[in-house]
Formats: sequence, C-alpha cells, structure tokens
Amino acid sequence: MKHLHRIFVAALVLISSASCSFYKEYQRPDLPFVDSLYRRMEVLPDTISSAALTWDKFFTDSLLKMWIDYGIKYNSDLSIARLKVQEAEAALLSARWAMLPGASFTAQGGLPGSFSTSLNASWDSDVFGSLRNGKRKAQANLEKSKAYEHAVRTQLVATIAESYYALLGLDEQLAISRRTLTTWDENIRTLDALKRAGKTNEAAVLQAKANKYSVEADVLTLEKKIMEMENSFCALISVVPMPIKRSTLADQVLPVELSAGVPAEILSRRPDVRQAELNLAQCHYSKNIARAAFYPNLSLSGALGWTTGNGNIVLDPGSLISNLLASLTQPVFGRGVNKARMMTAESQYKQAAYSFRQTILNAGVEVNNALNMWQTAQKRVEIVKKQIVSLQAAVWNTQLLMKHGNASYLEVLTAQKNLLQVELGEVSDRYDEFQSVVNLYHALGGGY
Repeated sequence: MKHLHRIFVAALVLISSASCSFYKEYQRPDLPFVDSLYRRMEVLPDTISSAALTWDKFFTDSLLKMWIDYGIKYNSDLSIARLKVQEAEAALLSARWAMLPGASFTAQGGLPGSFSTSLNASWDSDVFGSLRNGKRKAQANLEKSKAYEHAVRTQLVATIAESYYALLGLDEQLAISRRTLTTWDENIRTLDALKRAGKTNEAAVLQAKANKYSVEADVLTLEKKIMEMENSFCALISVVPMPIKRSTLADQVLPVELSAGVPAEILSRRPDVRQAELNLAQCHYSKNIARAAFYPNLSLSGALGWTTGNGNIVLDPGSLISNLLASLTQPVFGRGVNKARMMTAESQYKQAAYSFRQTILNAGVEVNNALNMWQTAQKRVEIVKKQIVSLQAAVWNTQLLMKHGNASYLEVLTAQKNLLQVELGEVSDRYDEFQSVVNLYHALGGGY
C-alpha cells in the first residue's frame, strides 16, 4: 500500500511540473504597425491628448451636458449593457467558486437509537489548469462586457451631441429663412411701388413673390424637421416627446486645438479595440481548456463522520469513520472529440487575432478621417465667412446702382438670393465642424 502511495505521489509531482507548460497567460500579439496609424503626427510629446478628456470636459454647453447626463442615466440600451456586466460578474463568481472544494453534510437514521452522520468534501486539483483557464476566460468576458458598456455609452454621448448640434443648426437655418421672408416682403412692396411709378414691370414682382413662396415652403420643411429631430432626441434619452431646451449655434465654443495623442492609446481607450482584444484573450484561454482535456484530471475526496447503535456513545472514538480518496482520471475514448475541439479553438483564436488587427486598423482610419474632417471644416467656415461678406457688399452695391438707374431690381433679388443660399450653407459647414469634433471624440474612445 505504501509502495502504491509513493508511486501515486511521484506521478502527481511529474504531472504538476508538466502542467506549467499548459497554462499560459494571455500575451498581446506583436503590433509594430500601431505607431504608424496616424498619417500626420502634429502633436508635441507634451500635448495632452483629446482622448484623455471625459465627455463632460470635452463638451462645454451646459444644456448639452444636462441632456447627456440624463441619457446616461435612463437610456434603455445603456441600461441593458449594465445588466450584461452584472451577468458577466456572476459568471466570474461562479468560475471562482468552482476552484474551491465542495462539501456536503448527510445524516441517516436506521433502527431505534441507530444513526450515522458524515461530512463529505471533494476538490479538483486542476493540475492542467482547466478551471484556472475557465476563470481567466470569465474574467476576460467580464472586461469585454465592461468595454461593451463603454462602447454603448460613448455612442450614446456622441449621438446625443450630434442630435443637439443638428437642432442648433436647424434653428439657425429657420431663423435665417424667417429673416429672409421679411426681406422678401419688403422687396415685394418696393417692386409694387416701382411698378406703379413705371420703373419696373410685373415680371419682377412675380419673381419676387415666387422667391418668397419658396422660402415659405422651406420654413415649413425646417419646422417639420425640428419637430422630428426633437422627437428622436426624446426617444434617445428615454422621455416622451417634448420640446428640447437648448442654446444657440452662436453660443457654442469649440476647442481651438484638438489632438489625437499617441496612436498606442487606441489600444487602451477605444472600447471596440478593447472588446476585440478581450475576445482574443477569451479564445486563448479556450485553447488552453481544450488542450487540458487531453490530460488526466486529479481529484481528491474525503468523508468524516460518526456511526453508532446507541446515542449515548456518539463521542466514542471507535465510532469515528473517515476516508480519503484520490483519483486520477485519464480520457480514453474521447480523444477524437477533444481533437476536434482543439482544432475549433485554434481556428477561433486565429479568427479573433485577424479581427483584432483589423479593428485597430479601422480605428486608425476613423481617427485620421475625423482629424481631416475637423481641419477641412474649419477652413471651409473661414472661406464661407469671407464669401458672406462679399455677397453682403454685392447686395448693398446693387441696391445703390438700382437707385441711380444703372441696375435692375432683378439684380438685387438675385444678389439677395445668392446671399441666402450661402448663409444657409455656412450653417451647414458649421454643423460639419461640430460633427467633426463629435466624430473625433468617438474615434478616440470617448474619454475613459
């Protein structure tokens, strides 16, 4: 018996030493291309990345911040994401408990005065790390759930900001259109007077009225869009349709400088990149679990109790029953199934590795595009401002020329119409500028 015990212990030592090579911690793959993700590195080494700013510091409008905070508290999709995190936490707790010994208490009675009690315990030694890998996999799943929650929150914040700025843009376009209606009313009265004085004809009056009707139709369209946008905004923050309190486009202050930071920050700040890497980590531990299935499993079990035919001698040491059993289980007929599972795990790991790599590349594209959009929008806004100044001067000059008889009123109407179109275009360009800022916030991971 002692000889067999020694053999068992020796085998256990050999198995334990060999198991170290089967349990390997996840290591991030080598990614040399990360440092070249950005096409133009315009950021100084000591520059604070915009990615380091949380949403409440990135966006400055107090009303916008109020709606974002409300959406974070009550949005349904984000609430579901939080529940998924709780679900993953429960799974991790279950995996941790699986590594602890199991115990049960039993009591049996027979003839009068005869009974037995026992405390049974069992423990899986996890020599080849099947349980440890399961726990690590559950931990990776928890982190992936947190990354998903972060992704949903970031998308929510970006969508609320986009919708808010869109409302401000529509408000500005509506204000411009209403001012233009007033201008056209004045033009029509002027043309009627000029027609009565014989200085113009009916065609000019009709053209001015047509322009006014066109603007009236635009006003109705804009009012419709504003109501629809408000309704969508309300659904986003989980409230019933209602007017959205907001500031104006002129009140907005955009960051003077935006920076993408160091490309490697994408690995830690982008929730989709973190999700992809955590999925890769899960696949790594799935490989370890599949590999461990090929090797024996060592388990220990034992029992401690009393048995007696007389309740008065329970404490008699002679009535004590104990046993300790160790078992080493080696799979025999499941090798084909285990091999198939190993092949599946290897394939899933490779797929996850490709997906992780591509997710990083896509993230780099989004950051590059967002920076380019922001820079382009800034330049367009400056150009359009100059264009508006020129067209305002053109309207004033054509009005002077008409008064002195060197220009027709149709020329004045054309100049005013061109000014209206450019003013509306400026609002669109300014919205693109705000949109680019939101895109950059989202592309950099939304603050973490």
